Amino acid sequence: MNSRREFITLLGGAAACPLAAQAQQPAMPVIGFLSGVSPGPFAQRLAAFRQGLNETGAIEGRNVAIEYRWAEGQYDRLPVLATDLVGRRVVVIVAYTDRAALAAKAATTTIPIVFLIGSDPIKLGLVAGLARPGENITGVSWFGVDLEPKQLSLLHELVPSAAVIALLVDLNAPSAASRVSQVQAAARVLGLQLIVLNARTPSDIDMAFASLVRERAGALVVGAGAFLVSRRDQIIALAARHAIPAIYGFREYSADGGLISYGNDIPAAFRRAGVHTGRILKGDKPADLPVERATKFELVINLKTAKALGLAVPYSMQLLADEIIE
Repeated sequence: MNSRREFITLLGGAAACPLAAQAQQPAMPVIGFLSGVSPGPFAQRLAAFRQGLNETGAIEGRNVAIEYRWAEGQYDRLPVLATDLVGRRVVVIVAYTDRAALAAKAATTTIPIVFLIGSDPIKLGLVAGLARPGENITGVSWFGVDLEPKQLSLLHELVPSAAVIALLVDLNAPSAASRVSQVQAAARVLGLQLIVLNARTPSDIDMAFASLVRERAGALVVGAGAFLVSRRDQIIALAARHAIPAIYGFREYSADGGLISYGNDIPAAFRRAGVHTGRILKGDKPADLPVERATKFELVINLKTAKALGLAVPYSMQLLADEIIE
């Protein structure tokens, strides 16, 4: 009888062992993704970030989880969202947009942070230097090149008859004021009149287009900034409705029907941020990972949109294009 009880006890213990082992397995590490904008317009960038993670062996849903926090353009929510991720005890925070990066830095001095921004991270106060960023923070930035003056020059070459050109900008975005000054200086050199239109909300964008039509602007430069990129469908539709030739800072605009874009390859920057994040998951310290600067630029021309606007794209410009959409 005793031997039978011992057999049952051993059998029960054997059955319980896998359950105990399963319960003791370490939880899947969680990445916190903090963004000041909405997820929808940035699907391609998120896919590039996951690709970078995958290159280091980190695959979402298999061996790593990602908790997303989206401020949906309500930037005052970012500190609360950042604090929430810290309370969730994520192993690293990825912060997209300048304000998200600042909110993450204010929320923790210990959890590693990987930022994705279009501004100078030193001037923004995120890092002490690019080569040696600091204790718990590093990232990728696409600052440092004055893109808008180049965009203005390309637009002038494409639409030489336009003597008045509008610049649509979100003046709330960091470094926006200095960018406006650069475009104004470039306009003076080219002998063009520049109209600056500020847009911080979707209704501002509608009013901006009404203003440029009233002012008889012949073309439009759309400034950088996450808010304007998040409203690209609205901007592209208004440009088409009013037959305004426009140049944009990112490929996504041209892919979605915009006339021409010139700027950084932002998906490539997101991929590099994914690699940074994966390396931190493997044990690398942010302080040992220099801040990377996105240095790849691309010119994309949508010939279908050019035809709809009655524009002939110079052959010399087509030769310079990285991609032509027909």
